[in-house]
Order: sequence, then C-alpha cells, then structure tokens
Amino acid sequence: MFLARVTGTIVATIKHPHLHSRKLLLVRPEPTPGRPQPPSVIAVDSVDAGVGDRVLVADEGNTAAQVLGMPRGPVRTIIVGVVDEVMSEQGEASG
Repeated sequence: MFLARVTGTIVATIKHPHLHSRKLLLVRPEPTPGRPQPPSVIAVDSVDAGVGDRVLVADEGNTAAQVLGMPRGPVRTIIVGVVDEVMSEQGEASG
C-alpha cells in the first residue's frame, strides 16, 4: 500500500466488463525520501475520492478483488481510503 494524491479522472467509453460503472482515477504516489519519484498510475476508486484528495492505494490484485467483492480479474490497483491526516512517530500530523 502507498499514499498518493489524486491528480485526474480517466474517461473510457469502452471498458472491460469488470470495470463497468467503476470510476478510474489517476494517482501520483507520494515521494519517498532518497528514492526517485514513482510514475503516476490508474486506480479503481472504491471510496468516492476526487481530484486533490490524498488517498491510500492498494497495489495488489487479490486485495482489489476482495474490496470489489468479485473474482480476481483485471484490477490490481485500487483506492481503499481517503486520508485525513498522517501522524509521524514523533506525533506530528501532516495532511
């Protein structure tokens, strides 16, 4: 799982049947100090997130299938939460 920021909405007129009526969002993973910035990815939205939201993203097919309540299919990356605040080990909040 990783934290990311929603940067856009993906519009597709034709989708795989498993993705029918599912919202697709473009998410940019938050940087990890000392590592290169990972590329943006497309994620299925399961929590009604929107552009600008900080989100928790699961990047594993079995997790996506469980969250969506369907057999394992063409979904690997899924937004599982909207993050209000992150607390550091020192007790500092960021949001």
